[in-house]
Amino acid sequence: MGFLEGKKVVVMGVANKRSIAWGCAQALRDQGAEVIYTYQNDRMKKSLEKLLDGSEFLVECDVANDESIKQAFETIKDYTSEIHGLVHAIAYANKEDLQGSVLDLSRDGFALAQDVSSYSFIAVSHYAKPILAENSGIVTLTYLGSERAVPNYNMMGIAKASLEAAVRYMAADLSPEKIRVNAISAGAIKTLAVTGVKDYQKLIQLSESRTPDSVGVTIEEVGNTCAFLISPLSSGIIGETIFVDKGVHLS
Repeated sequence: MGFLEGKKVVVMGVANKRSIAWGCAQALRDQGAEVIYTYQNDRMKKSLEKLLDGSEFLVECDVANDESIKQAFETIKDYTSEIHGLVHAIAYANKEDLQGSVLDLSRDGFALAQDVSSYSFIAVSHYAKPILAENSGIVTLTYLGSERAVPNYNMMGIAKASLEAAVRYMAADLSPEKIRVNAISAGAIKTLAVTGVKDYQKLIQLSESRTPDSVGVTIEEVGNTCAFLISPLSSGIIGETIFVDKGVHLS
């Protein structure tokens, strides 16, 4: 029996089998949780369904639209009156804002990345809160580029810094209600998201070269930490950004 047996957890952001969100979903299921998946549109739903066996509960949710978020969590509430965790693994920036100089960022591009990558975490937590059980966990995904100037990460680094600040403020607001909020700073992994960064192969190679065994962190390793943070086992961890990068951030 896993430490999440009988729990229901919403996972947002699974794009394909290489997604960190997929690693999180697998770890949650391995510990006994039922995972409720959200998807942005019909195209993403088809990609998600290829990974599943058809028994899972899926809900459409476009995090750039408040009405869509509200409807999604109303649908989830109709399905189950209570959830025990929320995993937010969603980020987006225009491709041109993931290369070159940050001085060339457009106002619209800046606003878009902040909206989808940072504000959406606040928005989905707002609508999830009424059905979050006591002693539940909310987890989001970030990266080292939030605190260091990583070549070409640019706009996403700025958005992730905003996201990590949101984690701290949300944790302060929600911890009195026995809801924990934390972030995982995952190492560089070849996901659909990271391939949008110019010269992403060099980023991954550099990251792997800085691990003790020259092997990068896996989505399974990140997922295991996510399952722990969602569970009551992490009751003493609030408002933290936990590095799961095999030590890359140390150098």
